[in-house]
Amino acid sequence: MLDAAIKTQLKTYLERLQRPIELVASLDDGARSGELRALLEGIAELSDRVRVRFDGQEARRPSFSVGRQDGEAARIRFAGIPMGHEFTSLVLALLQTGGHPPKIEAQVAEQIRALSGTFRFETFVSLSCHNCPDVVQALNAMAALNPGVSSTMIDGAVFQDEAEERQIMAVPTVLLNGEPFGQGRMTIEEIVARLDTGATAREAEKIAARAAFDVLIVGGGPAGAAAAIYAARKGLRTGIVAERFGGQVLDTLSIENLISVKETDGPRLASALEQHVREHDVDIMKLQRAESLAAGPDGLTEVRLASGASLKGRAVIVTTGARWRNMGVPGEQEYKARGVAYCPHCDGPLFKGKRVAVVGGGNSGVEAAIDLAGIAAHVTLIVRSFLRADATLRGKLLSLPNTTMLTQTRVLEVTGDGEKVNGLVYKNCVSGETQRIDLEGIFVQIGQLPNTDWLKDTLNLSPRGEIEIDDRGRTSMKGVFAAGDCTTVPFKQIVIAMGEGAKASLAAFDHLVRSSTPAG
Repeated sequence: MLDAAIKTQLKTYLERLQRPIELVASLDDGARSGELRALLEGIAELSDRVRVRFDGQEARRPSFSVGRQDGEAARIRFAGIPMGHEFTSLVLALLQTGGHPPKIEAQVAEQIRALSGTFRFETFVSLSCHNCPDVVQALNAMAALNPGVSSTMIDGAVFQDEAEERQIMAVPTVLLNGEPFGQGRMTIEEIVARLDTGATAREAEKIAARAAFDVLIVGGGPAGAAAAIYAARKGLRTGIVAERFGGQVLDTLSIENLISVKETDGPRLASALEQHVREHDVDIMKLQRAESLAAGPDGLTEVRLASGASLKGRAVIVTTGARWRNMGVPGEQEYKARGVAYCPHCDGPLFKGKRVAVVGGGNSGVEAAIDLAGIAAHVTLIVRSFLRADATLRGKLLSLPNTTMLTQTRVLEVTGDGEKVNGLVYKNCVSGETQRIDLEGIFVQIGQLPNTDWLKDTLNLSPRGEIEIDDRGRTSMKGVFAAGDCTTVPFKQIVIAMGEGAKASLAAFDHLVRSSTPAG
């Protein structure tokens, strides 16, 4: 299971174990159990502080627990074989159970230790999901810190019957004490904030007490990160407020067009961006959603937050990015994460052997159809007009035997049985004929919408809802700048957003040099 290079690296990591750990496996006679046995034996061979047993009594097989050898009940479990994206989750679980401290902020760690009660988390994942490891690792770290927390990773592709029985149709899906807790990527701060009900109010009080910033940035994606770094390097008092650091980059799988970086993925890039920002004197405020923007009589611009707090800045840079566009048809919201999905890489394995549709005729839509064709029984690509994808992608799609393409077709309705998707209704735009097809899954790939709803009555927006900016990133409000995918700048690309963020920050600095508004 592990090649020589990985074994060498893992052996080095296991030298950090501060106390002995024990892996207890529950196996059957299947091939996957054989693979798991080989993996665990290979790990145990690398350190005399790791012991492995194969007499586990868990109902899920193959599975194993990671615990201490001192008799304390294990609190971290893996149901399936944590390879692929989840291999890092396994390595961290070994280290943290062995006493190596999780790499999280001291304040968050203290919040976790202070949680009282029993929190039994189960996380359904797919090994191809790039968001799942963040959730698994967050919950595992919490289990390592608090005896009342346990965390089990469940590979939905291995335990497909259980996933279907519990109506898991998107990953990551987290259950707490058997009840739905959340879906999609969640940071450890987000999870803790939901459990520690007083955290939001305490944080709002801290934020409200902050003095005005020279430059306040709203949004934590590539544009926001670049703007923060450029502002801080100018010696300006800089703050960045965001719902989640990284923005939509966190939902991006492979990134191969960021100049000088041959290949990376969204979560890795988001982590690198935050690390770079933290190397400068920047006040980062996460889990905060902006609700309004207003110019004050004191020359400062105020940003009010959903938490009730407000922040002020001599200059404000809006970098709130964009979100996936919905079809806007009946049934879509009702069956979101119950058959309606937006990430084929993450959720595709849950639809193995099933019939699915992809809505969208651009590169992302055709790439999704190609990827899903290797998993699903059949894929129907629904295109409102004609295919806009690159010729290479079109050719690949047309060569696949289990795909059907419907052009000049509009989705009218998503149908279901009350619990999950069972089909969709579509209309041929030429003939006007309406038909229904039976499906288990629908993957929506029709572009993005800017996150600017909170600015409709404040800044000038384009008909598409994008913030109108000039060549310096200036908006219609004095002292307010904008950058990235939320603006009218053409070509929504990471590298362009970074450049626009830097440009807006330099323009803000130029504005402040000529401004008489004092810092608060």
